[in-house]
Amino acid sequence: MYLVTMLGNLLIILAVISDSHLHRPMYFFLSNLSLADISFSSTTVPKMLVNLQTHSKSITYAGCLTQVTFFSLFASLESLLLAVMAYDRLVAICQPLHYLVIMNPRLCGLYVLVSFLFSLLDSQLHYLMVSQLTFCADVEVPHFFCDPSQLLNLACSDTSTNTILTYFIGVIFGGVPLSGILFSYTRIVSSILRVPSSGGKYKAFSTCGSHLSVVCLFYGTGLGLYLSSAVSSSLRNGAVASVMYTVVTPMVNPFIYSLRNRDIKSALWRVIRRIA
Repeated sequence: MYLVTMLGNLLIILAVISDSHLHRPMYFFLSNLSLADISFSSTTVPKMLVNLQTHSKSITYAGCLTQVTFFSLFASLESLLLAVMAYDRLVAICQPLHYLVIMNPRLCGLYVLVSFLFSLLDSQLHYLMVSQLTFCADVEVPHFFCDPSQLLNLACSDTSTNTILTYFIGVIFGGVPLSGILFSYTRIVSSILRVPSSGGKYKAFSTCGSHLSVVCLFYGTGLGLYLSSAVSSSLRNGAVASVMYTVVTPMVNPFIYSLRNRDIKSALWRVIRRIA
């Protein structure tokens, strides 16, 4: 599945770079999302594969901190990029005549840069929070990666402040982008419903279908991961939720965009023929 994730997202990036028809804001953000998906999956899966190959389940303290830092960075980046893509769709549907003027290359680059900087802040907060914890000798993490919420449960020191900080960070870096997405789609639906023809409504909805599917998959599996950690004590349920969030979601995203988007599909075939 990791190879499929890498190949699928790399093909999306190559298609956007090589095809001039895809040099538009929507596909610029999509290529950055694919890069975030590759990085997000690479944070956890390679270590898991090494552990399976060597029959070892150990990870160093430094390795665990590194995993926490990059996991938080790319999870937050994906969340923020999805919010930016929702705004992009809002401008495209509600202000189509001014779309290319508003979503100019400089502004698109600025959105990606700001998203990365906020994600970097999120990762550093998680790093500082976990590095302050005290653990008793050797501990066993009931996951295939160092999940920050699980590390809080394993700490010997008082974690009440860290727990509050975790929820606060989650609301800021997860809840705010989700609120932005919901606001954008409220405006989009309101605008589409005013379109008189059914064909026009279908065309407008079809441009949002792929993005909406990815949003539901990302936030649905993310919510499932943290609910399974907070509510259920079953290690199996937690492991399944973790795999869905960190492995399956980045793997499925390229298929969602390529199957539902004619431009991406055509560009991908051209890239594949060129490689072959």
